Amino acid sequence: MTTKYNNVYIDSTYTICGNYENDGPLSEYFDKKYEKDLYFGEKSWEKAEVHLLKEANSNLIKKAKLKEEDIDLLISGDLQNQIAASDYMAREFNIPFLGIFEACATIGEAILLGSTFIEGKFAKKVLVSTSSHNMAAEKQFRNPTEYGTPKPKTATFTVTGSASILLTNKKSKIRVESTTIGKVKDLGITDVNNMGAVMAPAAADVIYNHLKDTKREINYYDLVLTGDLGIYGKNILKDYMMSSYNIDLSKNYNDCGTMIYDLDNQPVLAGGSGPSCSALVTFGYIYKEMLKGTYKKVLIVPTGAIFSPTFTFQKESIPCMANAISLEVVV
Repeated sequence: MTTKYNNVYIDSTYTICGNYENDGPLSEYFDKKYEKDLYFGEKSWEKAEVHLLKEANSNLIKKAKLKEEDIDLLISGDLQNQIAASDYMAREFNIPFLGIFEACATIGEAILLGSTFIEGKFAKKVLVSTSSHNMAAEKQFRNPTEYGTPKPKTATFTVTGSASILLTNKKSKIRVESTTIGKVKDLGITDVNNMGAVMAPAAADVIYNHLKDTKREINYYDLVLTGDLGIYGKNILKDYMMSSYNIDLSKNYNDCGTMIYDLDNQPVLAGGSGPSCSALVTFGYIYKEMLKGTYKKVLIVPTGAIFSPTFTFQKESIPCMANAISLEVVV
């Protein structure tokens, strides 16, 4: 399902990263960096993530020279159970709130929903945000880092950070041109340490349907950017697109999970993951490069594995999801 928009723009963004992300190749593009303590002055990993979200949204409101009452809607989601980080963050803001969950693809759903509210004239300014915290995610989905559990090379490393984006109906340099809602895909994979293989089919399906709905070729875009497939998922997607749809991704495709870290020198295995992975790369690095004119048309495809430890312990396979968001520089 593809929707085209006429009056949805990105007013501004604000991104915050942790120490691993600060040591990566995109550090200069993030608005704030934490270099050491991943507690951020809080008493738990979970509260630290709430801190990130609150700070990103507060600083973006200040950056945009607005007040809370100027924002019509706040949309946010994260990886914690019951999207707790977003819920606890939202209680600090006097703004109508929608909490959402699409795992690592959450920022795509947030942009899609916020854009639809604005295009439908139900809102003029929508704040969307997401976050993830490496320690909180490891504690919830796998094993606490302190256990020292070894991981296979296909595993990814959850990004610590938060991103906030202000959508508006007021014309600016970059617009949300269209969005395509993806379908839940499940090829029967049960390995929680191979998320790239789990999520690649959902990315392939939504890219294909976006191109079909818009009657575009892949080279329409300067860049096609998936969320967090990592090294192995990235290669799987390229093979899958060629074999299933005869679409060549060799010239204008990259993956946020392979961009946010120095894969040769940082101990991050297959690359980055988590909701803030695609959010930081897209709305830190890509957004600023679009403002410079490096890219004019970008298709972002955040990817997410929609699972819980309970179901994986019951030997269930892992369903996955992806949405496509078309961003264009306004001439």
